[in-house]
Formats: sequence, structure tokens, C-alpha cells
Amino acid sequence: MEQCQRIVVKIGSSSLTSEHGGLNREHIEFYVRELVSLMERGAHVVLVTSGAVAAGFRHIGYMTRPKLLHEKQAAAAVGQALLMQAYQEQFQKYSIPSAQLLLTRPDFANRKRGHNAQMTMEELLKQRVVPIINENDTVSVEELKFGDNDTLSALVANLVHADRLVIITDTDGLYTADPRSNPNAKRFDRVEEINEEIYAYAGGAGSSVGTGGMRSKLDAARIAMRGGVPAFVGRVNEPGDLLLAVDGIGKGTYFDTHLHALPMKKQWLGFHSTPHGQIIVDEGAERALISRGSSLLPAGIRGVEGDFHPGDVVEVSGEDGRVIGRGIVNYEADQLKIAAGWSTDEVLNRIEVPRIEVIHRDEWVTLRS
Repeated sequence: MEQCQRIVVKIGSSSLTSEHGGLNREHIEFYVRELVSLMERGAHVVLVTSGAVAAGFRHIGYMTRPKLLHEKQAAAAVGQALLMQAYQEQFQKYSIPSAQLLLTRPDFANRKRGHNAQMTMEELLKQRVVPIINENDTVSVEELKFGDNDTLSALVANLVHADRLVIITDTDGLYTADPRSNPNAKRFDRVEEINEEIYAYAGGAGSSVGTGGMRSKLDAARIAMRGGVPAFVGRVNEPGDLLLAVDGIGKGTYFDTHLHALPMKKQWLGFHSTPHGQIIVDEGAERALISRGSSLLPAGIRGVEGDFHPGDVVEVSGEDGRVIGRGIVNYEADQLKIAAGWSTDEVLNRIEVPRIEVIHRDEWVTLRS
């Protein structure tokens, strides 16, 4: 491993807590030692951790993991302090300082707040402090939550331009079937594209103390790959496993990418922005956007949905309904409904618009390969 690599490691609730809730301090001790082994080789480490709700719910009297939002937020308020205390105690054994960052989706959706989070992490890494990141469960609303922090870890990996994202789970990667019930199941050692066929192999819900499953890990790997960050999803349960995972020979599946890290503006466009509408394009426009890096012109548009204005972010889909990407639109929604399918000359002669491109290629990010 090269010196000063940046590694983002995500650990889920089920890896940190007992089956019935509460922290498993032996597990935390083990994972901290694994993280320290990376740092001893010169890596900069960012930890994305779940576990606040699972750590806190029994501590305040709930017998099982709560279901209602306000109960989960109360459990997280107690559990987050317990979680950080446990991490800090372990890192202090190695004289390594650690810091807490609690983030929500709006922290990424707002470009200034996202930049501030990035600069904070940059300074912490510069000072050899381990940023420990979790979702701010006490203020997050259900419809905007990250899930079991899989998506959060991918967004953080892109934000800090990590060299690898390691998502630790209780299975050793993605299989063609459930290996616990099907002895003929085969593991994917490497995946270069996450398509519908790959998604079909993913299971459903996670454990009783977590909320993630393999599908959410595929979602995270896809976000990381699109941002130029290769990902690993697999098991780290013996000393040295994390080093092996980073070195490319771990117990799991590697999601490789040939893509380069996206600039911050395009990261924001693709993963953090909130679309205000949708544009449906024909096959020719779809090919031009994906393969040729072209701007989107009115001639290729087949449908317009939503109420948006110049400068808003919109989602672009093909006629099959699959999302192609996102971009900043130069037209009013009503204007575009009229101009859809028109040639460039027709638009210039009949409508007053600031520029002919519906979405300029510099204001566009492709989300499909």
C-alpha cells in the first residue's frame, strides 16, 4: 500500500453491538486495532460508524429496538455519547485523537455546508486525527435518512477523494445466491459495473439491530464508483483482515472503477442536489449524453415533468424510465414543454432563452455507464 492513502471504513450496527442491543466493547476494540494497523502503514483513515440507536435503546429502558421516530431519536441521543466514548477510549490506547462529525443529507445538499464538512475533515486528517462520522439521528427525518450509513460512507469517500471505501458486513461479499442455504452459490470476487443483473443477486433487509442489506451496499458501491472511488464489501473478523481488504485480497467483493474522481460541483450535482423536475429524452439524446459528453438540446426531448426554472437541478431519464443523470437546466418548465422536439433554429426563432442548450455539458453529470 502506498503512503498516505485515504481509506474510508464503514462499520454497521450489527458489527458493533450485541444481538439484543448495547455495545460489544470487544468488537470495538478489535476494529480500532484494525484501523490503527492501517494508520501505522501511513494511511489516513476516516471511520463511518452506525450503532447509536442500537447502543442506546436498552440503556434508556426499551426492550427492543424502537420503531417510532422520536423513540429512535431518543435512543440515538443516549447511544451516540456511549459510542464515541467507547471509540475514544480505544484510540487513546494508541495516543491517537479522534473527532465526532454528525451529518445529515441537507449537509450534502447545501454546497456551502458540504464544503465546510470537507474542509473540517481535511484539517483533521492533516493533524492525524481520526474523523468518526455518523448520521445525526436525533434531528434526521425518516424520509431523508441514509439507511444504515452505507450511502453516507460512499458520499464521504467521494467528498475526501478516498483511495478506497471499505464497507464491513457480516458476509464475505456478494453471492449469486444465499450461501447459507445454497451450497452452489458463487461469490463475485470483482464487479466492474453494477447493473440490474447484479442488483438481482442482492438480498433484502439486514439484521435485527441494523437497517442495511446487500442492496444498500451495492447502492453505496455504485455511488463510490461513480465518484472514482473503488469499493470493497466484505468481512473483517480476524486480525489483519482490514489490511488484506485494502490490499486487494480481502474476504469479500471488490467493486472496481475506471472512472476518475468527480469535481466537487459534479459530486454535488450527482449525489447531493435535489431535482426539481424530470426531462425524458429519446435514444439519440441518451447516447449523446452518455457516450459523447454532449450538451442536451431541445430536439432530443420527449417529455417534461415538474415545475422548474433556469438554474434548477433536474433529473434526465430515457424513454425506458431509467435515470441517465442530472444537470442544471437553462429553461423554464413551461418553455421546455413547448420547445421539446424542436430544432435549434426553431427554438432560436420562436422562443427567447438565455442559451440554446437545455443542459450544458459543463452543468451535467452522467449517472449511468
